[in-house]
Amino acid sequence: MTTQAPSLTIGTVAKRAGVPIDTIRYYEREGLLPAPLRRASGYRSYDESAISQLRFIRRAKELGFTLEEIRDLLALSADRHSGVNGVKQRAQQRLASIEARIAELNRIRHGLEQLIEACPGHGDPEQCPILRALADEEPQA
Repeated sequence: MTTQAPSLTIGTVAKRAGVPIDTIRYYEREGLLPAPLRRASGYRSYDESAISQLRFIRRAKELGFTLEEIRDLLALSADRHSGVNGVKQRAQQRLASIEARIAELNRIRHGLEQLIEACPGHGDPEQCPILRALADEEPQA
């Protein structure tokens, strides 16, 4: 099996991975993406694995993982012995976090619905239950 030398430019990698060039540079600085080889001209030179890794990062971000969590997922994905269990645990933790956020948003929605229902939509702003709630006053029923 022959290993092909890195030959892709940063622009090509960015386009194929669906991320901006600045994002690639940022991920390199943050250690999420290994530093590429440099050509004699100083330009970065990538191989196909960079595209796969960037797509992994992009998809993980779309699922709500933080960059720190993605860093852990990348490390776990390389662990052939126990990495899958660690990945599953991270995904379960992320799901629990999302469910807690949904519960909080539902609580906020319910409170806002009550304030909207109580607001007549006219009259003295000082009597507006929405404005009063935002001012930390008790709304009148």
